[in-house]
Amino acid sequence: MGSGSSAESLSHMNSNGHFEPDITAFTCIYCAYMAADTAGALHVQYPANVKLVRLPCTGKTDVRYIMEAFEQGADGVYVVACSLGNCHHVRGNERGKARVARARGLLESIGIEGERLDMFFVSGGQGATFARAAEEMTERVRKLGPSPLHKSAS
Repeated sequence: MGSGSSAESLSHMNSNGHFEPDITAFTCIYCAYMAADTAGALHVQYPANVKLVRLPCTGKTDVRYIMEAFEQGADGVYVVACSLGNCHHVRGNERGKARVARARGLLESIGIEGERLDMFFVSGGQGATFARAAEEMTERVRKLGPSPLHKSAS
């Protein structure tokens, strides 16, 4: 059992021995995923540790999805939605924003920093903005360190 926890710790270290967080990003298939695609087309790089999960709309973001991402090893999670007032599903991004706020409250109630969860709003052509959000979350979570759930999982 001890070797499993040491392997878990090593999986979060880069080749220089520094902590590299696992980040999950929930993206809508319209603006957010298109912005990620635009970043790629423009050769705007963002951290490779960000794993994208596509949703039909961020209004479909369920608090359970967010919490399960943390339970399954994410050190940080963020949701990327259409710009406020410009959702393809009218007010889906507003519903997503409320769910992110609810999930942040749940995280804090169990002793996990709310800063590990955030939400960003972009339009499809904002590849650089999408990349900055990924960099911001990676840097923020890197400073926070590994998720406390990693310790309880071993």
